[in-house]
Amino acid sequence: MLTGADMASSPLERAREYHERTKHHYGRYAASLGYMDWETQPDPFRAYQGAPRVALQQVPLTHSPPYCAGLVAGKVETPALDLRCISQLFQDTLGLTAWKSSGVTRWALRANPSSGNLHPTEGYLLAGAIPHLDDEPGVWHYQPFLHALERRSSVPEASWGELAAQLPEGAFLVALTSIYVRESWKYGERAFRYCQLDVGHALAAVAIAAAGLGRTCRLLEGIGDGRLASWLGVAGQRGPEAEHPDALVLVHPAGAEVPEAVLRGGVLPELPSECARSFEGEPNPLAQSHQPWPAIDGVHTATLKQGPPAELLWERTLAPAHSSAGEDHAAGLRPLIHQRRSAVAMDGRTRLSRESFFDILKGLVPHRASVPFAALPWRPRVHLVLFVHRVDGLPPGRYVLVRHAEALEPLQSALGGNLAWTRPEGCPEELDLYLLEPEDCRGLAADLSCGQAIASDGTFACAMLAEYDEPLETYGAWFYRRLYWECGAIGQLLYLGAEAEGVRGTGIGCFFDDETHRALRLAGHAFQDLYHFTLGGPVEDERLETLPPYGHLGG
Repeated sequence: MLTGADMASSPLERAREYHERTKHHYGRYAASLGYMDWETQPDPFRAYQGAPRVALQQVPLTHSPPYCAGLVAGKVETPALDLRCISQLFQDTLGLTAWKSSGVTRWALRANPSSGNLHPTEGYLLAGAIPHLDDEPGVWHYQPFLHALERRSSVPEASWGELAAQLPEGAFLVALTSIYVRESWKYGERAFRYCQLDVGHALAAVAIAAAGLGRTCRLLEGIGDGRLASWLGVAGQRGPEAEHPDALVLVHPAGAEVPEAVLRGGVLPELPSECARSFEGEPNPLAQSHQPWPAIDGVHTATLKQGPPAELLWERTLAPAHSSAGEDHAAGLRPLIHQRRSAVAMDGRTRLSRESFFDILKGLVPHRASVPFAALPWRPRVHLVLFVHRVDGLPPGRYVLVRHAEALEPLQSALGGNLAWTRPEGCPEELDLYLLEPEDCRGLAADLSCGQAIASDGTFACAMLAEYDEPLETYGAWFYRRLYWECGAIGQLLYLGAEAEGVRGTGIGCFFDDETHRALRLAGHAFQDLYHFTLGGPVEDERLETLPPYGHLGG
């Protein structure tokens, strides 16, 4: 329960208070149960019981389009909008990619990674009539266990017509929600952070899968969370298992023009009252009991987006398109998406070539056609401190990748000290990459990542530094979530980039926040460390059996 003091403070103050209280420290971790209560583990699959279902197709994986087609918009011819197209989009975005089993225990892996493989993110389709799916507009919930769409509601033709008139021909919408209890069951108060990272991973997964279908994504920030909740049929949900609206994404044929008024406006009209009352299906219960975490309830309320943001959110500049990552790779985009795994340990031996290292980083630099970053309306706010361990042709040490030119001077001022800030040999022009200090930083990387050897045994690790004070004060508390979304999107590119280069990645949510800041000589709150990541040669657990994703459906 929120105290009177909590209610009296501003949303921005409450968001900052949450961030401070959920930091890990050497002598104290953020509040959680401290043990795994397996009896209360939530069901990882939400279903709307009683809602009509449409089975989606399991589209075979092919090597066309190539990997680079998912990273630059407009590389693929746009296929027809039909059941196969929608099936492939959700299969490559939120669908199952495999099952792992150990004895009598088994668990699913998905195309979108998740902290602890807990998957709090749910997906929705909002679309007009689609051949072989439905002959009238509607709202569908995606059920990954069955690879099916559950129709929550039909949308009156007049309401859909009002919406569709604003959109390019052949466009549709994808929405994401979060169920916090799926993460808080394991991670306690810090779970809200991880849910937001998972939204970022899912947003990137949607954009990359859409690019592989000749389509472009744009995040629509002009709508408030309350209006989106109404359209998805989750506005009336309460309690720990409630779904909370996160993001609305416009998916349209590449090259189609989208008016700025659409990108900045509300897009979704007021839902007619009869439609708001007609949602089909009841959400399945996920757990028998729950541990309350009032801090999550408080930061959720504080970071709600009430309506369109300030106009200056869209005042950004991105560099012209440049050579993309993966251009020389023979691997197909969809096989890479479906083979992606999180490494549980690194071998401490595998090395990466300098060219492969640069290629991975090129995928993280936003430009006007880059996927998924061109989908985000704000200028890049997250930059990487890299702990390089085993990259041929580069000295081990600390580096920084500046993802937007406006951040270079603030970063140089914030990091301070007698740092080199030299460009590494052979660095591509489009990378603002700098060597800060040559050193063996394996011990430091592991120490800052909660003592985890996975951060030191790979080829390199990184800490994602987000511009913090300035964007929160400029846009408001709701932007706190967006900083994590950007980190998650970067993580998704690191995952796929690792697979393309024959190594493997892992997101690291456990790190010592302020100790990392001190190690990097960061003072104040101009920048905050929000996510760690590592890439390297994985150590496979040969005790685990891998099973096909939809074998339980006979597919």
